[in-house]
Amino acid sequence: MRLGVSMPMKTLIVDDEPIARRVLREELEAIPDLEVVGEADDGGAALEQIATHQPDLVLLDLQMPVMSGLEVVRRLKHGARMPVIIIVTAYDKYALEAFEAGAIDYLLKPVGQERLSEAIERARRITGREAVERIARLQEIGDAVSGPRIRRIVGKLGEEYFLLNADEIYAFQAEGDMVWILTAKRKYLATQTLKVLEQRLVNTSFRRIHRNALVNVDHVRKMSALSSQRWLLTLSNDQEFIASKRQAKSVRELLNW
Repeated sequence: MRLGVSMPMKTLIVDDEPIARRVLREELEAIPDLEVVGEADDGGAALEQIATHQPDLVLLDLQMPVMSGLEVVRRLKHGARMPVIIIVTAYDKYALEAFEAGAIDYLLKPVGQERLSEAIERARRITGREAVERIARLQEIGDAVSGPRIRRIVGKLGEEYFLLNADEIYAFQAEGDMVWILTAKRKYLATQTLKVLEQRLVNTSFRRIHRNALVNVDHVRKMSALSSQRWLLTLSNDQEFIASKRQAKSVRELLNW
């Protein structure tokens, strides 16, 4: 199942200076697939606009009347849905506080078009991933109510995110900090660690056969003894994994070999 991420990203501009808001709006209008849904001139109005418009992205100044930008971010963290926050400010001394509060980027005025576009693209990737992961989580909630079904796994290919059925996945393979999802024809980047994926797929056909590999035993085509302690597992797509004798035994038991 393929989910596009080209929907216009709803964006709110928050700054107490009208000229700053106008300049930022003009720069945003040059960025495709982005819709400015509103503006706010102080922190209190920002919270009201966020509740009304439910933006994907908020470009937020820090020094404002009524409520600072940092306070806005802190209050949003307690809500049900927090938009992606990019700080746009003339002050460089609050960067650490902003990131700790939950902002994903920190832009200093005047903001160049290239730097702004870079921040927007980062926000777009985050909103795309979170949207797909929310769908996957909702499906898991449905499983808890209506009984177990095949779980969905989020995979990334280029700048797009996909919901994959567990049964179409042959294996997960970790390489350093990255985890790859292997299917019959494609290789996706996972959005979760191997440990988290193993926990999500407990009581399914997936088995950890190596500290860096989680294999779907339904796709195991052949098992060959390499030695008294090691086995070679060949999957239906010809991908090969080495498993210890103990790990291979658990796979054989599941397959009734």
